[in-house]
Amino acid sequence: MIFRMLFSQLVEYYEKIEATTSRIEMTNLLVELLKKSPQEVIDKIVYLTIGEIYPPFIGIELGVADKLALRAVKLVSGQSEKLVKEEYGKLGDIGLVGEKLLQRRSQITLHMKELTVQEVYQSLEKIAKTTGEGAMDTKVQILVGLLSSATPKEAKYILRIVTGKLRLGIADMTILDALAILYGGGKEARELFERAYNITSDIGYVAKIAVSEGLEGIKNVKITIGRPIRPMLAERLSSAEEILSKMGGVCIAEYKYDGERMQIHKKGNEVIIFSRRQENITSQYPDVVKIVKEGITADTAILECEAVAIDRETGDVLPFQELMHRKRKHEIDKAVEEYPVSLYFFDVLYVDGKDLTLQPLEERRRILEQIVKISDRVNLSKAIITDNSLELERFFHEAVELGCEGLVVKSLGREAIYRAGARGWLWIKYKRDYKSEMIDTVDLVVVGAFHGRGRRSGKYGALLMAAYDPERDVFPSVCKVGSGFTDEDLEKLPMILDQYKIAHRHARVETGMEAEIWFEPKLVLEIIGAEITLSPIHRAGWNLIKEDTGLAIRFPRFTGRYRFDKAPEDATTIKELLDMYNSQLKKIVETPIS
Repeated sequence: MIFRMLFSQLVEYYEKIEATTSRIEMTNLLVELLKKSPQEVIDKIVYLTIGEIYPPFIGIELGVADKLALRAVKLVSGQSEKLVKEEYGKLGDIGLVGEKLLQRRSQITLHMKELTVQEVYQSLEKIAKTTGEGAMDTKVQILVGLLSSATPKEAKYILRIVTGKLRLGIADMTILDALAILYGGGKEARELFERAYNITSDIGYVAKIAVSEGLEGIKNVKITIGRPIRPMLAERLSSAEEILSKMGGVCIAEYKYDGERMQIHKKGNEVIIFSRRQENITSQYPDVVKIVKEGITADTAILECEAVAIDRETGDVLPFQELMHRKRKHEIDKAVEEYPVSLYFFDVLYVDGKDLTLQPLEERRRILEQIVKISDRVNLSKAIITDNSLELERFFHEAVELGCEGLVVKSLGREAIYRAGARGWLWIKYKRDYKSEMIDTVDLVVVGAFHGRGRRSGKYGALLMAAYDPERDVFPSVCKVGSGFTDEDLEKLPMILDQYKIAHRHARVETGMEAEIWFEPKLVLEIIGAEITLSPIHRAGWNLIKEDTGLAIRFPRFTGRYRFDKAPEDATTIKELLDMYNSQLKKIVETPIS
């Protein structure tokens, strides 16, 4: 028997979640929602709640622009195009526009059939899969049909989902908390749910297993070719001595290549390439597909490598920015010819049916050496095993001289497993920028903005930036940045950030500063500053150094680099900021930051 859930029930929870500024309340509401969700549609409810219809690696997105959605609102509401545009100009939220205008035809909807979650999901799925000639008109027709059966409140959320602007702020980690509470007996089971998610990258699939098979099913989730594994991440330290001490006196150090991290899945003659954000980027790298078919001897395998742009004439490594030319959707063959890549493999996670993530690094490296055929375009990451800080320092300088960012230093021993989706001290980044007080950049998330004045009138004058605290799944503020932006940046930032605008501080944002505009934490920017100091206003590392103070970046400046390749949860962590603060060569003078 198929159990259904009315879309109106889902919308009731969305309203409550949107209104809260408490992460605990948000999680509790999510637990209630999932508890009421039928097994048959729980995966779809989870996808919709994070504003998706599929996990990212499927590569199918809704792709409905506001302009197209407004067309559908006009047709359903019967209002003029002029009025629809005026309301959009005033409200700036496609969902609120739809809700307001559809209220005017509410009388004729009283006797309509109620929408179910399944029906809404199927319609959105059709919109996402519609391609080719006339696709835009077809998408509008499907959306019109859906909105015609929706109440104004339902229309608000349908329009937000279809345009990618749901703004609930529910992330995968929040859903894992709720699943652990509901199906694992409490948050102590979170690690098992997180492991299942980290090796499948599919939160809907994990929810489906949880409701149908319980905790035992979660424990038995396996690695599968075609489902990306969430990448292991590194902490950072500032000296060879510190790193060796943290590693217990001995380590393996590898070049940190300045390229695009890839996770490559091979099954027979089929090759799939995933980015560090689990997006399928196979179509951008047909040359890599060919290289892997020829260079990897295992029949089935999941490997990690860094794809590095190389000079066609000299074979020298080129900067990461050169790989941006490979992001184009057209003239791929031309891009392959003009911007060739070499692959440097550094890990193997799965080979011929065997999960290697729980094997120590030395064993994984041994297997990697067996299945990779070295050529002019395929190699292993250059590495040394050392217990000598001077040798590690020399190797570091060698890497930098050859165009690398520095080193990734990794732990040896039985504990050195591959911790999918986790950041920890088993891997440590060692980059040249750590040589003095905050020459290194940090990746921070935009959470708020302040109106510009004078020459910046009508634009954003400054942005409120936050780091990420993975322990509590929140984004504490660390600085207010107004320097480093070009005129072009000032023009395009409002356009980029408009889709993330919300009415109040986000439930996952912590700050003592009151922004004039608030955003859902989504956009990651690269920031540099003079030093990290103490602050009574910013909440990063609150109370960890001194009571009633947090960490702040003094004299922050935007480097010009938009980190679209990073999810907000990939931003610089509180631990990293604390380590940078503690390792600054000059004693920090406590300076309040405003």
